[in-house]
Amino acid sequence: MNEKYPMNEKYPMKRLVVVESPTKANTIRGYLSGDGHTYQVEASMGHVRDLPASAKDVPEQYKGEDWSDLGVNVEEGFEPIYVTKGRGKKVLGELRQALADADELYIATDEDREGESIGWHLTEALDPDVPVRRMVFHEITQDAIRGALENTRGIDRSLVDAQETRRILDRLVGYRISPLLWRKIAPKLSAGRVQSVAVRILVLQEKERIVFVPATYWDLEATLRHGGQTFDAELTHFGPEGNGVRIASGKDFADETGRLEEGLTGWDGEGDAPSAPDDARVLFSEEKATALAEALPDRPWRVAGVKRRTRAKSPYPPFITSSLQQEASRKLGFSSGRTMSVAQRLYENGHITYMRTDSTNLAQEAVEGARRAVEGRYGEEFLSKSARSYGGKTSESAQEAHEAIRPAGAEMRTKDELGLTGQEGRLYDLIWKRTIATQMADARLRYTNAYLDVEGPGGHTARFRAGGKEVLFPGFFRAYVEGSDDPEAELEDREHPLPALEEGHAPDCRSVEPSDHETEPPSRYTEASLVETLEEEGIGRPSTYASIIETIQQRGYVEKNGKQLVPTFTAFATNNLLEKQFERLVNTSFTAEMEDILDDIARGKREATPFLESFYRGEGGIDQRVKTGLEEIDPKQVSEIQFAKWQPYVVRVGRYGPYVEGPLGATGETATASLPDDLWPGETTKERLHDILEESNAGDRPLGIHPEHDMPVLLKNGPYGPYVQLGDNEQQGKPKRVSLPPGIEPKDVDFDLALQIINLPRVLGEHPDDGQPVDTHIGRYGPYVRHWREDRKPLYASLKPNKGDDVLTVELDRALELLKKKKSGRREPERTLGEHPETGEPVTVWDGRYGPYVRHDGTNASLIDDQTIENVTLEEAVQLISEKEA
Repeated sequence: MNEKYPMNEKYPMKRLVVVESPTKANTIRGYLSGDGHTYQVEASMGHVRDLPASAKDVPEQYKGEDWSDLGVNVEEGFEPIYVTKGRGKKVLGELRQALADADELYIATDEDREGESIGWHLTEALDPDVPVRRMVFHEITQDAIRGALENTRGIDRSLVDAQETRRILDRLVGYRISPLLWRKIAPKLSAGRVQSVAVRILVLQEKERIVFVPATYWDLEATLRHGGQTFDAELTHFGPEGNGVRIASGKDFADETGRLEEGLTGWDGEGDAPSAPDDARVLFSEEKATALAEALPDRPWRVAGVKRRTRAKSPYPPFITSSLQQEASRKLGFSSGRTMSVAQRLYENGHITYMRTDSTNLAQEAVEGARRAVEGRYGEEFLSKSARSYGGKTSESAQEAHEAIRPAGAEMRTKDELGLTGQEGRLYDLIWKRTIATQMADARLRYTNAYLDVEGPGGHTARFRAGGKEVLFPGFFRAYVEGSDDPEAELEDREHPLPALEEGHAPDCRSVEPSDHETEPPSRYTEASLVETLEEEGIGRPSTYASIIETIQQRGYVEKNGKQLVPTFTAFATNNLLEKQFERLVNTSFTAEMEDILDDIARGKREATPFLESFYRGEGGIDQRVKTGLEEIDPKQVSEIQFAKWQPYVVRVGRYGPYVEGPLGATGETATASLPDDLWPGETTKERLHDILEESNAGDRPLGIHPEHDMPVLLKNGPYGPYVQLGDNEQQGKPKRVSLPPGIEPKDVDFDLALQIINLPRVLGEHPDDGQPVDTHIGRYGPYVRHWREDRKPLYASLKPNKGDDVLTVELDRALELLKKKKSGRREPERTLGEHPETGEPVTVWDGRYGPYVRHDGTNASLIDDQTIENVTLEEAVQLISEKEA
């Protein structure tokens, strides 16, 4: 309850309610009626004020200050300078008009720190002279909204302080350290308080992959039959009966050497077994493994023992932000950003509870609703004996939404009942199943291990193990299996029962096959596994993970290869500098401690200013570290990336990107060469670096004499890449040159291919409209088709290599299709999705040089994840545009 302005229900009042988005406003508007008051619901479109983005945005009275470029007065209590510009001014103007007729102002922004901060900025900028009330809810339902209206409070300044402190920290790190990166490594790079730690995690994993040395080992796999059922078994031990030596497996080898871990000795299976079998591993040669596989099937097999155990498996807790991101990545293939975007729409449309939360608690109405749904859909036997409670977050760092992500309300309606389809339907279904499963009975499984012995040549016993699993009662598996999008199919996959084996049985061996294995380097991170690691380490908050992952990709530190997150050479060089000069800042423990401090500020237990002072100017503070870094860091040294297996070559990152430096084969002179954009550190080899260096520094390569022009055709390298040239510079003033088409490497160019390239442009035929020629060529921005229009400038249309267009093979029909979209000199969209729900203006889809995007009223937003020109919907496009505008 707001103490300054107590609730007044004596007469009808006009209440202005402000939320963040139009979608949320539309949903809430339907629940605000029937109490005698008049409500007007408006959207702030996110923050209306922020720190100045650049020097030109800094207010005039501060521009002479040393700290003005930061937008934070580091000399007087780290006071932030807030500015309103662009859309924020328009929004504030509209809200002031609405406020002029209002009796009360209700702030209904999200219940987390960001939402609290948006509300505080609104009240500061509007400076209302009417009562201000903060209404908080974690789901948009009739009951939740009415309850929030009846239980308002004031703005929680501690939450605002925590958000403001985080914003200042991020500004200090970004605006002080980024210029150091520009000076010492390359322009346009950026540092971030959390993003740099995420990059370091990826780089350290990639370094382990680079130094990894694979090891090869052999084992045996047997196929047997008993009681009419076939089953498989694998060799686990070999040696004296009852005292065999374990067969080597991948975990027995050291990653950096490819040899057995220290303390283990290898035995080839010949002669006497080691006297200390626990400290040894069997390392079969291919010949030994093959000989055993041939000898064992004809010998008698015996079941030496059987072990069975039954295990109950309980349901997983309901979703919190991080677990939803991980499961949506595994099951649905969503990026973290896509998951949060879709969840935001589900929340704002009243379908799920608030999606930024660390709490696994479920409200009583949700528990009761889930139990009714279980009993009605699956039967009483699938219902847990008593209501399950998952409690709250064990740490004190839980975000401000104190309930798990679940379907809104108590009815637990399915996606079909709500009419949800597409990405929203898939994500809602995932949340629904996870919530329902929390109130289902345990699954019961039985695991069986059977141990089989057979005597091999030389008197040694080979022990095999066969494993089986049975689902005795599926319980919650009937609704939800983690990592699977189809619970029923997953149940079938989980069933691997063994035949009824008992000690002394003699199954029939059908075959034994030798199997070779090679150890694998550590797996690269995916979005799901990176989110899991960030959460485990306490780095950042789950609500920020999506933006972190998006940012490190946009900055060129990470590229996606399928689901893998692959750090680039730029990431390696940047991490070198940050580890050298700001080790504490990229330390996971220190970053986690900062999150704890922000939590203390949010709870009112700590003041922000002393913490900021220590961070900025204290021992090891970034202010002094930046100053010394500018003076002491050697750009060439700090940007160097080298590994023993690359010697004698090193990679550096400079102003124009990564390049290799090393000796040329013929002369031994040191030379450099730019690295291709698609080469990653983890795929780099000594041989690849050698080839790049030699090709880039090779002289002109004569390929032959042009049959028509009687001039040499040369393959050359220039500052913008390799090209084919007709004639040499002495024969003519400006010889004809044509760049290599996309996807063609210099090593692939022979005389025939060079002739096709140098003979460009290639005439494809006549345009049916005017009979003028249509040809194809390669220009400054890549391959294109061209229509030589009569009495007008030529019309150009870019070819699309990513869609299979090849300048050397493209035909007239395809050229006409591309030119049609450029008719009258204007580009046409690939699709028109419909009218924007707020403006009525068209929303269109375009295919740009850097990928497909949607456009509305001058705003462009790139498609993301699995969205394509063909499948993106109007609703998804509107959301992308809204996010870009915000």
